Order: sequence, then structure tokens, then C-alpha cells
Amino acid sequence: MPRHPKRPRRLVADGHAYLWTLRHTHHMADGRRTCHETLTLHPQPADTGGSLRIVFRQGPGRFVPGGAPLGSGDVGYSRGASLNLHEPGAVRALLDAASARGWQPEVRRTVTIDGWSLLESAAAARAASGRADPTDRRR
Repeated sequence: MPRHPKRPRRLVADGHAYLWTLRHTHHMADGRRTCHETLTLHPQPADTGGSLRIVFRQGPGRFVPGGAPLGSGDVGYSRGASLNLHEPGAVRALLDAASARGWQPEVRRTVTIDGWSLLESAAAARAASGRADPTDRRR
């Protein structure tokens, strides 16, 4: 039975547990609809720190599709790095990249980070771990 797409998933990294969700939303800007993918990690238990919100906004040279022909959760540059945000390894790579930039799970406030600033280093970490092909869905 497939898991419910809106139910949070659990991730354990560096001794910290998180629940993470992925949401696709649409926003109007300058009379045009743009897509956003928002990955949110909530430290567990909930009272141990603030959430990390990583936002990918559609823009020139960037893709944030809402489905076909590209998969749900795929984000990337038209000519460059990409990730599938449904994959726990991609989420871990983004978490590691945010931590390397100074995000601390113990700080009790929600932090929002532009996902594009983390994408290149997270995709490189995924490639180094042997999962360079974002279309490879094997677990």
C-alpha cells in the first residue's frame, strides 16, 4: 500500500530525528502563475527546536514542475544539477548543506532558506554517494 503523500516522513541524521513534508504550491506574480516546492523539516520531539523550510521557486533556467512530463518533487536547473525531493537521500543532502551553512536544529525558530542556494552542493553530495541519476527510483 503506498504511503499517503501528505503524511510526514521520518528522517534521522547526526543524532537528530526530523519529520519532513513536501508541498507544491502556486503563487501569482506579475500576472503569471509560478510554482514552488517547499520542503519542511521539523525536529522531533517538536519542542526541541525550530523548523527548517527550504523553498524552490520557479524561475528562468529553473524547473519546479507540478507533474508530467517531469516527476512530482523534481527541482533543478534546466542545464545542470537536479534533485527529487521525494527521496530521503536528497532531503538528507539538503539538510547537510543547510547545516554546513549554519542552520542549527536546536535554535527555536523557523528558518526559511532559498533552496537554489543549496542545490549544487546537495546534488554533488548525492552524486558522490552513488545516486547521481535523479530518475533512478531504486531504494
